[in-house]
Amino acid sequence: MMNLALTIFCLLAVKVTLGFVPVTPGHSMATQLNIKVDGRDVENEVTPTNNFILVRKAVGQDQTEGGIFLTAKAKEKSTEGVVVSTGPGKTHHETGAVFDMPVEAGDNILFGEFDGEDMTIDGVKHTLIQDDDVTIKFKGDSLTLDSVETLRDGVLVKIKKQDESSDTGILIARSSKTEKKASVGEVVKVGPGRVATNGKLMEMEVEVGDFVKFRDFATRAVVIEDETFSVVRMQDLLLKF
Repeated sequence: MMNLALTIFCLLAVKVTLGFVPVTPGHSMATQLNIKVDGRDVENEVTPTNNFILVRKAVGQDQTEGGIFLTAKAKEKSTEGVVVSTGPGKTHHETGAVFDMPVEAGDNILFGEFDGEDMTIDGVKHTLIQDDDVTIKFKGDSLTLDSVETLRDGVLVKIKKQDESSDTGILIARSSKTEKKASVGEVVKVGPGRVATNGKLMEMEVEVGDFVKFRDFATRAVVIEDETFSVVRMQDLLLKF
């Protein structure tokens, strides 16, 4: 009787193993086997390598999953998706340090519309991007200031209108059309820090509440709760006040 129960248990375990890929926390969501990738049958789990991220693209781009409608400018620059799985992280070619991945399975992310390598898995549009391509991430169904997070040395800035005074009393003047465009805004989110060659995070030089000046060409626009923000890397900030 004991041997019969053990045999039944083993058969069930084999059935489950052949039918589904187990979930690895922080790396991948459950993925059924015998899928198709770009029309080709695949019998093994689809797993990104290095610092690549497998993303299931959002069906509609006119609005986010949270119902936030995007402006025409934002549509040209942002694509939304959910992280399906990630690679282990990039290894520095000199120090051998492995850079931890800043996102995990289940995270909602925004990334550039021209980033990544598109593919179809089981008839669903996916793309492979690198960790540096991710603009922001957020948990849950709604993209809000409470749920949004910036990655590494990313800084989320609320843009101040031209000729508007900051809270410090400094007048933000309108730039000449002949000058390279620069913008000023208030820091509302700060990432954990840029990764050094040894894999450790470097301290950020700005904090929430600071006003910063930066070049527009080095930013990406994000619409959150009907307001436009910019995501800027720490190295692209010109000054703070």
